[in-house]
Amino acid sequence: MKTIDPINTTNPNGFKNQASAALEDTNLQTALQRAKSGFIEKRKKAIHLVDDFEHLKTQAQQAKQSALDNLNHHLALFEKNVVASGGAVHRAKTPAELNQIVLKICQQQNAKLVTKGKSMVSEETHLNAFLEKHGISTAETDLGEYIIQLAKEKPSHIIAPAVHKTRQQVAELFKHNHELGERDLEEIRALVDEARAMLRKAFLLADVGITGANLLVADTGSVAIVTNEGNGDLTATLPKTHIVTASIEKVVANMEDAGKILQVLGRSATGQAMSTYTSFFNGPRRTEDLDGPSAFHVVILDNGRSDILNSKYKDMMRCIKCGACLNHCPVYGAVGGHAYGDVYPGPMGSVLTPLMKGIEQATPLPNASTFCGRCEEVCPMSIPLPELLRQLRNDQATKGLAPKLQSMALGIYGWLARKPRLFQLTMGMFGRVVKLFKVSHILPQETPAPDAPDTFVQQWKKSKQGHSENE
Repeated sequence: MKTIDPINTTNPNGFKNQASAALEDTNLQTALQRAKSGFIEKRKKAIHLVDDFEHLKTQAQQAKQSALDNLNHHLALFEKNVVASGGAVHRAKTPAELNQIVLKICQQQNAKLVTKGKSMVSEETHLNAFLEKHGISTAETDLGEYIIQLAKEKPSHIIAPAVHKTRQQVAELFKHNHELGERDLEEIRALVDEARAMLRKAFLLADVGITGANLLVADTGSVAIVTNEGNGDLTATLPKTHIVTASIEKVVANMEDAGKILQVLGRSATGQAMSTYTSFFNGPRRTEDLDGPSAFHVVILDNGRSDILNSKYKDMMRCIKCGACLNHCPVYGAVGGHAYGDVYPGPMGSVLTPLMKGIEQATPLPNASTFCGRCEEVCPMSIPLPELLRQLRNDQATKGLAPKLQSMALGIYGWLARKPRLFQLTMGMFGRVVKLFKVSHILPQETPAPDAPDTFVQQWKKSKQGHSENE
């Protein structure tokens, strides 16, 4: 059995080798199969409970697109309202700028320990490693994030970071890292209880709490956080300082538009009408409040998103990071998230990573697709992911980055296609050669051992024969 080395999964250009290793990792394949069916079935049930899900999608898309069309206005209004509530807003153009802003806030608070809610932006900037380098410990409080932090890995899914781990692997991680001696961790409940006990100490001792944000509401200055564990609320309210890390496209105009997006987010992500905890935070604690932070900061990251919004790939900025495209993608379902070598895997990552890092740094990803169209079909924002992947492939060809064998084959095919008679003659000859070679070399007729079990194909053929005889 092969296992992907997490140290070697940080290079999108290594997709081919990483995918090959993933296909041979039996633990990973077991975990992916279990997770895939769960996500798909739950989403299907949640959508069927709605009279008109397409109408909800349309409303959410209009809310999101309107916010993007007036992005600068909404960001300015959001900042104005956060400041009015006693908070502060910081703009970061690059990941390095965001890390420096967060570090400065932590140092001003003399922070030694930081608790973190789930934040994909902090994954983009490698914030944990940066803070640790400067002497500030970080404790991930989302269960999945906590598991992969112990494993020293990156998330393999944007909603379920540890979806690639089996229960047995998690139990081994806990036994190795918690040093509590031998105990029974066979049941999921036992694993959750142990993680809860370990994280409780971090919640109580943390000087700063850092969370992500699902939405930034412009007309109220509110930050929306959606979780199923409540860890986001504890991270945001227990420490004396709350830092929110978000990206520019998270902003929406008002609470009404936020509600439209939340109605499709839970159903698309985890198959819930609404996530267990949907919380809105408005600045630091007031005088009359009994709890909450005394300082509130929102750090908003660009990291190339402004350029994407002004390009032919602007539709990608409608993404609400629900993960539905990952859950329904046959490529992601076969190799998992680490094979993609960066923060965002699956179809959405195959578009985002080349746009954010440069297509030269992620050449294989636009080709990591069967173009089956499932990703666009299930996307609540109706992002034309297959078309965006095609455009990226065109950009690769223009820059001479497309795989040489593929370019040569397509070139020959294109030349022949413009000569109908030669095309027909060539395809006929090619077909006869392939048939002859297939019969004589590739598929020799072997007689199976008497006790050998039928393959799936053999069983299917027998069932068809029996069916025909009955008819």
